[in-house]
Amino acid sequence: MRIAVLSGKGGTGKTLISVNLASVAEASAYIDCDVEEPNGHLFLSPENIQEDDVTVLIPQVDNTLCDGCRQCVSFCRFNALAYVNEQLIVLEDICHSCGGCVLICPQQALREKAKIIGQVWQGSSERVQVTTGMLMPGVHSGTPIVSQMMQTNMANPPQLIVIDCPPGSSCIVMSSIKNSNYCVLVAEPTIFGLHNFKMVYDLVRLFQLPCGVVLNKQQTYTDPVKQFCLDN
Repeated sequence: MRIAVLSGKGGTGKTLISVNLASVAEASAYIDCDVEEPNGHLFLSPENIQEDDVTVLIPQVDNTLCDGCRQCVSFCRFNALAYVNEQLIVLEDICHSCGGCVLICPQQALREKAKIIGQVWQGSSERVQVTTGMLMPGVHSGTPIVSQMMQTNMANPPQLIVIDCPPGSSCIVMSSIKNSNYCVLVAEPTIFGLHNFKMVYDLVRLFQLPCGVVLNKQQTYTDPVKQFCLDN
């Protein structure tokens, strides 16, 4: 069973619910996919931590072979290549590692090199296998880190896997939930909370995943998120 816990914004209590779900199971894995601000390990305090680098491939230029045709510059939809002062420049921070420029270069002046974008930490906390992703500052996407964590935990999965997703509904959230069996949506009982809740609710419906809702910080006044759930 793979349960993804997600929310439309930070601070709803998503991680608190995730670590408790993992802790009450007889044997489980907890995967912290919030690679920009992971904090599940602070609750679980895993031991025997193993650290592994996560790399992506980015282009490297051999300017002795480049003839300035600019085919790679025209090809790149992310503007990660520029031809300036008769030299081809790679803007590594915005490269999406698609490899297209290497394939399209007629002079074979581009080759790929590995670039470290973050780390995966693995450890154990009593009956919980803890996997944490950490994105390096300035890196635009943590999706490759999430992919590596998922591959690691799917090799010999325990009975329960709890996936602590990043807040919001971006690409990295999609990567976090795509192999889940069930989603838990955590929301706050406010108008702002409802706005953000609708984003993840629509995302889960898009993936056609069954889901339940946890209304955190519940008060006695009218809850717009609860009303939305009752109406839908």
